[in-house]
Amino acid sequence: MALRIFNTLNSKKELFEPLEAGKVHMYVCGPTVYDACHIGHARSVVVFDVIARYLKSKGYDVTYVRNFTDVDDKIIHKAKQLGIDPKAVAERFIEEFYQDMDALNVQRATIEPKATDHISQIVGFIEKLILKGFAYQINGDVYYSVEKFKKYGKLSGRKLEDMEAGARIDIDERKQNPFDFALWKSAKPGEPSWDSPWGPGRPGWHIECSAMSSEYLGETFDIHGGGKDLCFPHHENEIAQSESLYGTPFVRYWVHNGFVNINQEKMSKSLGNFLMIKDVLKSFHPEAVRLFLLSNHYRSPIDFTEKAMDESSKGLDKIYALLERIEKKVGPVLVQDVEPGICWEHFCEAMDDDFNSARSIGIIFDAVRSLNRVLDQNENNLSSEVTQTLQSGLADIRRTGEILGMFLEPTPQYFDNKQTQVLEKKSIDPAVVAEMVEKREVARKAKNWEMADQIRKELVDMGISLEDRAEGPVWKING
Repeated sequence: MALRIFNTLNSKKELFEPLEAGKVHMYVCGPTVYDACHIGHARSVVVFDVIARYLKSKGYDVTYVRNFTDVDDKIIHKAKQLGIDPKAVAERFIEEFYQDMDALNVQRATIEPKATDHISQIVGFIEKLILKGFAYQINGDVYYSVEKFKKYGKLSGRKLEDMEAGARIDIDERKQNPFDFALWKSAKPGEPSWDSPWGPGRPGWHIECSAMSSEYLGETFDIHGGGKDLCFPHHENEIAQSESLYGTPFVRYWVHNGFVNINQEKMSKSLGNFLMIKDVLKSFHPEAVRLFLLSNHYRSPIDFTEKAMDESSKGLDKIYALLERIEKKVGPVLVQDVEPGICWEHFCEAMDDDFNSARSIGIIFDAVRSLNRVLDQNENNLSSEVTQTLQSGLADIRRTGEILGMFLEPTPQYFDNKQTQVLEKKSIDPAVVAEMVEKREVARKAKNWEMADQIRKELVDMGISLEDRAEGPVWKING
């Protein structure tokens, strides 16, 4: 099955045909680094991480560019709040971004440019727009003239005349049109600035991405991605700038992910419901977070709740429990030594349908149920055919995990890490539990059944189950 992608530009699924056979050039708007990343940032980064992984698995040579906006009004404001240099603010939150994304198993993009490292390219881009009559400068500021680009609004579906009629924006009398946007902002006291033909200043937000994408991917490239909130005005303005300058289509496929809501409310600072990634990871395994973020189609909104996260955690446990169960029966399996099976085939069919991770995950859970049945029915009679079925299923699930960024841990490590995290969440000291288990074992050997039962009850009340085995007692945390 050939890959089809929903193209925001045309509002329909289209057969994916890259400009250059066997190669994919993709640009995704990265964060403005003025604060720690929240769960909404995580969704966008994880979605495009999976898209890049899947394209590579199909044999494409992928050049993936994800930028950092490291000069911006918000960064300057944060610097003033903290009493430090804006550059220090950007560097601090770039480092935090990497810490969060590394924790979430996000692979690094091929190229991760910073806006401040591309001032010369940005200035050159603006100069050419002025020469072509698409931009004008006033007292050190440079603006793009939206009326000069006749296709303005083609991505978002907004018409300039309709926007002008209902405009509620701050009026700058110097602008030729209220919707003209800044390409270059003249320097203000105490703000970072760079030299330019129009005097010291700094770039506007939209021009940064046009300049950096063309620098690394050319005048036209295959995929441009980001959150739905970037469709207008950011991506609309990128199209206007780039197509005005080069006279060619800017991007072939526009891909936008949906929002993350919190308990059915839009995430916003005014509601105080911003959930930072680092805080979510204190309570949930990183792969459970990825499973949650990918459990809806990327274009649909997704609602973050404790219940949804608990369900994702339990779902992840079920998958790892199956992997552990198979490994105990047939031993470790090297994915590269096993031919892809039916689970992988169906997984790819779902991913080829506009990267449908929700359906792909459903296919994985179908495989988990099927393989558990095989194990139940052949508990004491593991034929070569059954062994092959189990090895194929295990390899396929691991193979899908390489795309989804999940099922990557050795199973003992996964359950050890999970137990540690749950213990920390419940403020239970494992040393105390081990001591109680040892005291109970001493009581059992002394045939003090009353004390042994009392200790077991105390452990159960703490949320801990105990299994007496021939080699000794084994305890685990519930939940």
